[in-house]
Amino acid sequence: KSQMLGVPAALIREHGAVSEPVAHAMAEGAVLNSRAQVAVAITGVAGPTGGTPDKPVGMVCFGWSNRLQTRVETRHFKGDRKQVRLQAAEHALRGLLDFLDSAES
Repeated sequence: KSQMLGVPAALIREHGAVSEPVAHAMAEGAVLNSRAQVAVAITGVAGPTGGTPDKPVGMVCFGWSNRLQTRVETRHFKGDRKQVRLQAAEHALRGLLDFLDSAES
């Protein structure tokens, strides 16, 4: 996250890797460090371990960015690791469609 996307290590230390500020920085970094016009970032706790009371298994933060704006959102999914990852991927793609629609209007 830090090296490829330019996410400041201090941001990860302050908020944790699974957080809206990090998802925001990841999405912006993906656009700024590539020729992409739009980017999607996902960071979360898919499980089965790794959850905490503040960041339980199933918590996923999303970021969508273009060169003009960035949107972030957090969702909580239920299920095993595979189900959480599938739901997160589906939500990321649906969110991308919404993001693109809102960017055009």
